[in-house]
Amino acid sequence: MKKITYILFIGCLLMGLPGQAQEDLMNLLDQQAEDTVHYTEATFKGSRLVNGHTVQTRKQGELEFLISHRFGRLNSGAYEFFGLDAANIRLGLEYGINECMTLGVGRNSFEKTYDGFMKLKLLRQSSGHCVIPVSVVSLSSAAIKTLKGDETDQYPDLASRMYYTQQLLIARKWGPNLSLQLMPTFVHRNRIREQEGENDIYALGVGGRMKITQRISLNAEYYYRYDVPEDDEYFNALAIGFDLETGGHVFQLHLTNSRAMIEKGFIAETTGNFFAGDIHFGFNVSRVF
Repeated sequence: MKKITYILFIGCLLMGLPGQAQEDLMNLLDQQAEDTVHYTEATFKGSRLVNGHTVQTRKQGELEFLISHRFGRLNSGAYEFFGLDAANIRLGLEYGINECMTLGVGRNSFEKTYDGFMKLKLLRQSSGHCVIPVSVVSLSSAAIKTLKGDETDQYPDLASRMYYTQQLLIARKWGPNLSLQLMPTFVHRNRIREQEGENDIYALGVGGRMKITQRISLNAEYYYRYDVPEDDEYFNALAIGFDLETGGHVFQLHLTNSRAMIEKGFIAETTGNFFAGDIHFGFNVSRVF
């Protein structure tokens, strides 16, 4: 009898061991899950929302070739083929130094402007062990206008043709289909004409992306300028369009009242009134290597 009791006792111990081991394993997995940080991916599909930048940066060693194109105004009439006879283009290269820094250069046919910029990732939206509600990227850019002609006398030296922009890009992905972004902006123009207002421009941009299908999204952005004089000849920049994702390419088709494709141009010097029909059809084509 004692032998049978002993065997049953040992059997109960052995049967309890797998359950205890399973419980310990589950506790370990739960602890690891609590310690894991889940970073938000693809807040936006490209480095541009429409005209302006997004919080997306290039990965280390990635090179992006960006072609941006803006035709003339749609309300220019049939003689100008509704804007297709006139065009501005910007060619740009962007390279990921590391996961947090992207450098870029470009050349815009608008006022024959050359520009360079640096994007620094300060915060990245995440959940899990470390909760960060938004992604934050700093954008610093400089541009120089090389246009010759009547303006040469007004801008005689290199310094008078320089422009600087500082932006903070703050974005949040609210789910698989919606991303929103705020863009507080400061633009400094070294030298301006009297009718162009102030050298310093303060603006707040708002924009977003709404996913429609697996490969198509609706994008929009608007820049509001502060302390604008009553006789100001410029307008706030407005743009709306679609992203079309096709493998390694991202095509962006859009309508905007701005011809320029750098911050100095579309934020500080947009001459068209979107609601009066001064609308430019344009596109961005991005290829990442």
